[in-house]
Amino acid sequence: MNRYPLWKNLLIAIILVWGLIYTLPNFYGEVPAVQVSSGKATLKLDPATTMKRVEEGLAAAGIQHDGLFADLSSVRARFRDTDTQLKAKDAIEKTFNPNAADPSYVVALNLLSASPQWLTNIGALPMYLGLDLRGGVHFLLQVDMKGAVTKRLDSITGDLRTLLRDKSVRHAGISREGQSVVIRFRDAETQQKARSAIMASNNDLQLIEGQDGADFKLTGTLTQLAQKTIQEFAIKQNITTLHNRINELGVAEPVIQQQGLDRIVVQLPGVQDVAKAKDILGRTATLEVRLVDDSPGALEAAMGGATPPGTEVYNDREGRALLVKKQVILTGERLTDAQPGFDGQTQEPAVHLTLDSAGARIFKDVTRENINKRMAILLIEKGKGEVVTAPVIRSEIGGGRVQISGRMTSEEATDTALLLRAGSLAAPMEIIEERTIGPSLGAENIEKGFKSTLWGFVAIAIFMCGYYALFGLISSIALAANLLLLVALLSLLQATLTLPGIAAIALTLGMAIDANVLINERIREELRNGSSPQAAISAGYDRAFDTILDSNVTTLIAGIALLVFGSGPVRGFAVVHCLGILTSMFSAILVSRGLVNLVYGKQRKLEKLAIGQVWRPDSQ
Repeated sequence: MNRYPLWKNLLIAIILVWGLIYTLPNFYGEVPAVQVSSGKATLKLDPATTMKRVEEGLAAAGIQHDGLFADLSSVRARFRDTDTQLKAKDAIEKTFNPNAADPSYVVALNLLSASPQWLTNIGALPMYLGLDLRGGVHFLLQVDMKGAVTKRLDSITGDLRTLLRDKSVRHAGISREGQSVVIRFRDAETQQKARSAIMASNNDLQLIEGQDGADFKLTGTLTQLAQKTIQEFAIKQNITTLHNRINELGVAEPVIQQQGLDRIVVQLPGVQDVAKAKDILGRTATLEVRLVDDSPGALEAAMGGATPPGTEVYNDREGRALLVKKQVILTGERLTDAQPGFDGQTQEPAVHLTLDSAGARIFKDVTRENINKRMAILLIEKGKGEVVTAPVIRSEIGGGRVQISGRMTSEEATDTALLLRAGSLAAPMEIIEERTIGPSLGAENIEKGFKSTLWGFVAIAIFMCGYYALFGLISSIALAANLLLLVALLSLLQATLTLPGIAAIALTLGMAIDANVLINERIREELRNGSSPQAAISAGYDRAFDTILDSNVTTLIAGIALLVFGSGPVRGFAVVHCLGILTSMFSAILVSRGLVNLVYGKQRKLEKLAIGQVWRPDSQ
């Protein structure tokens, strides 16, 4: 009557063993590490070569490491203590950045899991720990909203020049003055003609007519709706750009989110070097399109120190020098998308760019006027520029679709598209608050959280064993299995555990034991009603199931609501809460029933259950 088939017992055992394996990495903790990643957007890190250079640099300095680990964007070396970590950082820095004034790589202090290699090889990784548990750096960034509006007005100024030239409207000058754009004319008729053209093509400007001496002028200011839209876009674009840059550097589970109307919170768990963290945040590149000066002898003269007026020398990705004109034709603001692909005619790898309407008009004019000349696409980063590619203009390019091709692999096309999509900040930002949370404080939080969960479990186990005897012990074992599976799931999903998450684990203990209390009390009730022990076990589990399901579903609905509408710590709490409900259902019903079956299932003439005192009505 109370026996599981062999396959069900094996399934429960396999799940519990799986839970144990995937929980183990969390008990090894973290050790100091040094992370090496690309310091320039145009420099791609080769994991194999980088690992070899790290090993050679450490060997030259006589420093032992506890393992090297690589992913697509970084290489990390693990060490036994912080003293060795600091020495290793200096050695690696000298190896990778011989010129300290122009570093090509970011060498930062970090933390790495201390779990054995065999666990890592099967994908058993520890949970990510939040800033409050792991330590790291916290920044609060202020976005310059006026700067975003000013940047938009500068862009509008260029658009108006193009528009009036296309409409053959002569003007006496267009300039940005403060938070407005001023256009001057020689007569009132031209002023009215320009006003009609601008109003037909731009809904963001409010135009006011006026006179400045003998000149007529139009003063354009952004509408309130346009300013609000620009500011909302600015903060979203900045968040996207920060995500792109930080993700490229391999920082595990960074938190980048909006706070208020004009602030961004950035949390980098595990990063202990504030200076390097600032360097990461500052890695925002600006895309520029310029023409290449291929005049005979011009490049040679520039290399000799006699740079022609209006030009600059830049290097391409292979280190070759190019003479580029200073005039910027387009910036990354006009780029709406960049995707890797293939040339439709040659089938060579290519990058397909999509420009906005204003950018498409400008690009069409420039390509029409400069056929058979080279056009350079530059990435300006930290005040220094590098030519990503410099294709030859073969024909006029209209429609806002641009293709970059020639001498690149599919991987290079993908990388170039990623760099171009990353773009630049839509508005300037400044750090108004910074905090460093050391790993020792994080370790203290982990210890307190672990102790609270442990003592909560011990208290529940003592109560259950004292009140329900053997069934209480079985319930406690099922509760331990619940915790095991919950931690394993969080590790498998690579969820980020924070202090609210630990609180959710502690709460799960109390909620999970409720199901076993319901089952045990139902079994007692069946015994009081005169059922045999085996029948009481079967009826107790079967009839308590509906109640357990209803209570857990309603609680799960509340947890999902927190997950959908919450943010930050609330979402962290909700994730652990929802997973805890699912694991508690499995452990309270299947695991505990399996243990009861193992103890009592083979006893046909069972006369008594060790479930504590059963109070019968006739015994009073």
